[in-house]
Amino acid sequence: MTASPTVDKTNSRHSRSRIARAGRSLRPVKLPPPQNQVLLEHAEKRAQNAQNRIADRITTFAGSMAFVYIHIIWFGCWIGFGVEKYPFGLLTMIVSLEAIFLSTFVMISQNRAEAKRQVLADEQWRTVREEDGQNKQLLTLSSEQDHQNNELLGLSNQILALTKEVHTFARQAASRTGN
Repeated sequence: MTASPTVDKTNSRHSRSRIARAGRSLRPVKLPPPQNQVLLEHAEKRAQNAQNRIADRITTFAGSMAFVYIHIIWFGCWIGFGVEKYPFGLLTMIVSLEAIFLSTFVMISQNRAEAKRQVLADEQWRTVREEDGQNKQLLTLSSEQDHQNNELLGLSNQILALTKEVHTFARQAASRTGN
C-alpha cells in the first residue's frame, strides 16, 4: 500500500508537466523584441496606431497552433453535434469569410515585414554611405601622411648628407692639425 502514493505523486507530476506543455503549445509564440535600434523605433511608431496593434495580434494568433486546434475542435463539434446537415452550407460560408479576412491579414503581415526590411535596408545604406565617407577621409589622411613621410625622408637624407660632410670636414681638419 505504500507504493501507491508514490505512483500517484509521479503520475500527477507527469500529468502536470503534460498539461504545462499543452498550455505552452496552445499559446502563440511570443518573439523577443528586436535588438536593432531602428527596428525598435519602427515597432514603437507602428504600435501608436490601434489598427496596427489589432492586426498584429490577429496575425500572431492566426499563425499559431492554437488557431489550428480551435478550428479542429470547432469543425469537429459542428459536424459531430449536427449543427447543420451535409453539405454544411453555413459552415462553408463562415470558413470562406474567415479565409477572406485571414488572407487580408496575411497581406498586412507581409506588408509589415516588408516595411521592416525596408527600414533595415535604409539603415544599412545610411551606414554604408557613412563608412564610404569615412574611408574617403582615411584615404585623404593616408595620402597626406604619405606626402609628409616623403618630405621627412627627404629631410632625413639631407641631414644624413650634411652629417657625412661634417664628418668629412672634421677628418680633414684633424689630419691637417696632425691629430
